Amino acid sequence: MPSNADRSADKSAAPPLPAPLGVPVADSHTHLDMQSGTVEEALAKAASVGVTTVVQVGCDVRGSRWAAETAAAHGAVHAAVALHPNEAPRIVHGDPGGTSQPPGAGGGWSRQGARTPGGAQALDEALAEIDRLAALAHVKGVGETGLDYFRTGPEGKEAQENSFRAHIEMAKRHGKALVIHDRDAHADVLRVLKEEGAPERTVFHCYSGDAEMAEICARAGYFMSFAGNVTFKNAQNLRDAVAVAPLELLLVETDAPFLTPAPYRGRPNAPYLIPVTVRAMAAVRDVDEDILATALAANTARAFGY
Repeated sequence: MPSNADRSADKSAAPPLPAPLGVPVADSHTHLDMQSGTVEEALAKAASVGVTTVVQVGCDVRGSRWAAETAAAHGAVHAAVALHPNEAPRIVHGDPGGTSQPPGAGGGWSRQGARTPGGAQALDEALAEIDRLAALAHVKGVGETGLDYFRTGPEGKEAQENSFRAHIEMAKRHGKALVIHDRDAHADVLRVLKEEGAPERTVFHCYSGDAEMAEICARAGYFMSFAGNVTFKNAQNLRDAVAVAPLELLLVETDAPFLTPAPYRGRPNAPYLIPVTVRAMAAVRDVDEDILATALAANTARAFGY
């Protein structure tokens, strides 16, 4: 029987390489800056199993600058830039450094920063920098933006919604994909998109709704990107959504280093684990994995315009 130390080591160890996909795909949403190792190592490991493209997503000004710089340096990387929904109220209330958990864990990200003056002007300044980055050719998306009611209470909703609306306007003006973070806020996210008018290419990152919402998104032409949590035992709503979503609107992502698919849940996620999720999605739809992978690759390129 393994010792407690052995079991703990297993939990922190990187999962093994899955069998390579027969058709290359893209990881439509990842955070390489929060993963161990170098960008070059992550890209090489992913490519070895058929994940040949990644979309690196920023969550704040610093992370968005890093995303843009990384995309400029690597042909296999495309960038998306934004203020995460939980970043907007922190800026307004004077705590943009953040001490909360990473976005995949429910909001924010683990960075230490001194409390600094906030307010609407600080949010406007941060949004102006995101706007500047969004204009760059190698930045293909504006996101992740949206609404997150899991960690932000009523006092932060106004800042979140104002930020979300500003990102929608940016995406439309620059002709970039809009990448949405929607946690416990389905109705309001759909409402704001309707009120503002969604960009031509809108992606629900880490789709978290059910089959009924998937049908609403399909009618609107929104892309739905599924992460490793589609493999979790308690995620039947996600599998139901995968089953009914139109093939031409499906994407796949890791949201790494978070949401590692079963049977590796709790261990570090990375783009090379995309094949595990692709195969789970193929099983739900009862379709050959090569057929699904072909669609996923074409959809991601169409969604992000590369």
